Amino acid sequence: MNFAPLSRFIDRITDWRIPWAEVLVIYRNETVFRYRAGYADLEAKTPIDEDSMIYLYSLTKILTCTAALQLVEKGAMLLGDPISDYLPEFAEVAVRKKQTDDEAATELSERPITVRDLFTMTAGFSYDLASRSIREAAERTDGRLPTREFALALAKEPLQFVPGTRWNYSLCHDVLAALVEEVDGRKFSTYVREEITDPLGMLDTGFYLSEAQHSRLAPMYQYSDELEKAVRMDGDWYRIGTEFESGGAGLLSTVSDYSLFLNMLTNRGISPEGVRILSNASVDLMRADHLTEQTRGDYNWAHHAGYGYGLGVRTHISNAGSGSLSPLGEFGWSGAAGSFAIIDPESQLTVMYAQHLVNNQEPFVHPRLKNIVYSCL
Repeated sequence: MNFAPLSRFIDRITDWRIPWAEVLVIYRNETVFRYRAGYADLEAKTPIDEDSMIYLYSLTKILTCTAALQLVEKGAMLLGDPISDYLPEFAEVAVRKKQTDDEAATELSERPITVRDLFTMTAGFSYDLASRSIREAAERTDGRLPTREFALALAKEPLQFVPGTRWNYSLCHDVLAALVEEVDGRKFSTYVREEITDPLGMLDTGFYLSEAQHSRLAPMYQYSDELEKAVRMDGDWYRIGTEFESGGAGLLSTVSDYSLFLNMLTNRGISPEGVRILSNASVDLMRADHLTEQTRGDYNWAHHAGYGYGLGVRTHISNAGSGSLSPLGEFGWSGAAGSFAIIDPESQLTVMYAQHLVNNQEPFVHPRLKNIVYSCL
């Protein structure tokens, strides 16, 4: 294996507009390559290091879906169950009427939201974190907005479409976190810690930072085309409540830590040390293509060509369609600041890539990074 092309690519993008980047490659449970370049803090010229804490943003979604799949395995719920069996506020959901000039016109949905809809982004939600109901709930809870209160608030907002009829990237996995809380009885963060991160030895992954961890948090940046440089952008715009444990975007971690979770999925649900988090069957169900004839046309991101959508993950279904060097069944997801996961049971390959730039250049970076990795093996 020769990873020189991969290090050259990391150097190239950090010389371009990305402040720093890091990639970790695990092959057959061994770290075979790790490389980082650039500055965690551009102003102070502080190099990125392997202990830097980062916002995972939507890479959180894979872990949230793993947590919910554990409950499916235990028989606590089924994919076909209406979520109103557990979250009664969704018993009657309104849907925006089509072909009307009145944007406020709604009608009751002819179909319930199912657990599967939450996993597969087909529930009908938007990604509007500033909706009136959510703002009011945040005010009512004095800025705390616990995860369960978030779901209660979202249920008051009309759906964009009848559940199951379209695919739309949305707040589905935030509701999935509330579902885990309601079904299991523990706070979502407690469930995640006790059932996933602690068993895997992930001491640097969670929804809240200790004082020591906060001192290791890498600054966030946004590239300014006008200034032709990356500008610091502090704050987490997904943290809309101090107790909101966002199943869609709330986790913080390190490259080393989160790669332990990703590699467990590469090993079909079991860590190299023998810790079972999911069954083989659940991992295969997660990476199966759950798009339908109705929903496939909505999943049309250009850099996901040749991919289907599983239970919270992209999943590779056509080499000809993707132009990717990865085998069919390779899966994963990414985050708003540019982090990216490759999970490949067939090749026994795990890749964790990280950066901290919100206008992240994902369509350029991720497909190239993936092909370079596979060409280096």
